[in-house]
Amino acid sequence: MISVAQARARVLAGLSPCGAETVGLADAWGRVLAAPVVARLTQPPADMSAMDGYGVRAEDTDPPRPLAIVGEAPAGHPASVTVGVGQALRLYTGSVMPAGADTVLLQEDAAAADGIVTPSAPQRPAQHIRRRGQDFTAGDTLIAPGRRLGSRDIGLAASANHPWLSVHRKPRVAILATGDEIAMPGEPVGPGGIVSSNSHALAALVRAGGGDPCLLPVARDDAGAIAAAAAGAAGMDMLVTTGGASVGDHDLVQQGLARHGFTLDFWKIAMRPGKPMIFGRLGDTPVLGLPGNPVSAFVCATLFLLPALARLSGLHADPLATEAALLGAPVRANDHRADHLRATLARDSQGRLVATPNAKQDSAMLSILAHAGALILRPPFAPAAEAGTVVDIIRLDRLGL
Repeated sequence: MISVAQARARVLAGLSPCGAETVGLADAWGRVLAAPVVARLTQPPADMSAMDGYGVRAEDTDPPRPLAIVGEAPAGHPASVTVGVGQALRLYTGSVMPAGADTVLLQEDAAAADGIVTPSAPQRPAQHIRRRGQDFTAGDTLIAPGRRLGSRDIGLAASANHPWLSVHRKPRVAILATGDEIAMPGEPVGPGGIVSSNSHALAALVRAGGGDPCLLPVARDDAGAIAAAAAGAAGMDMLVTTGGASVGDHDLVQQGLARHGFTLDFWKIAMRPGKPMIFGRLGDTPVLGLPGNPVSAFVCATLFLLPALARLSGLHADPLATEAALLGAPVRANDHRADHLRATLARDSQGRLVATPNAKQDSAMLSILAHAGALILRPPFAPAAEAGTVVDIIRLDRLGL
């Protein structure tokens, strides 16, 4: 068996970002930028008023005296007049500063009537002016490639006059559930059968990770059936299977994939849950073979599929962020496998984060997983720990899964 860190490194080693495509700005949210966003104009394009008021000469306000209003310049309508001695020009937020004026007299700091405005106090030069290029200038690189675009990035790209952006294509992920006992939601469930939760949970996780899932038909416990179903992964960026990854007589994923030339990279990780995970390649298509138990499948998908999606999407695929919390209940000493305990989160009376492992950690119990806020990370051979011990956790409630 290999460690979790080794497994993650080997999964990521052979992956590269999907190619680029051009999308409209409205469809770029959540996508990973493939080419830099370079400013196509200067912002602001000229010196502009940051407030409603009057463009004046600061020296004309010290001492304050009445100034003649010689016109106005609404935003988008620059004035052609030059502000001279004893004059003022009515301005609004976003108005271009007129020639001759060197400061903005706020409307609330003045009294205006009958074409005359009188400052209430002397004004300093350069007040309330947004200088040309203060935000950015044409040719500036505003967003570097490899960034997942958020709403603020979309706004910045729009202000730089980009109606289209070059982004990495979403990874296409085929999902294949295996097992004679599996029925899809809404289908008749046979004796001893179960409803497939893995396919839909993994499809949702793929979407959350920035990919496009494709659900393949369930394959029965037969190497030929698995081989036939796996053919549907042709042209995909990754194939994810669930079930059939262990050592039983009906765990036939590797046998079925071998008919298409599957090459194994590794099988079995020193972790709990999720030890019997497979990784290899079907031609050029990476294959992640997850266990059939739903909690095991989810934990493995969180630790390995999410980083893989990040890499395929054009991100750096850093390990999932961890943070410290206090144990809310004692835990036993760990064995040679890294443990990932499902836990609820709360704050104690001092505001400290407390992670309480569920008393039941069965890898088939989705009800516990669904309400877990975190995974408590227990390294191999970790000693027993009492409540209040500081531990590392992965915040499931912050992964958007």
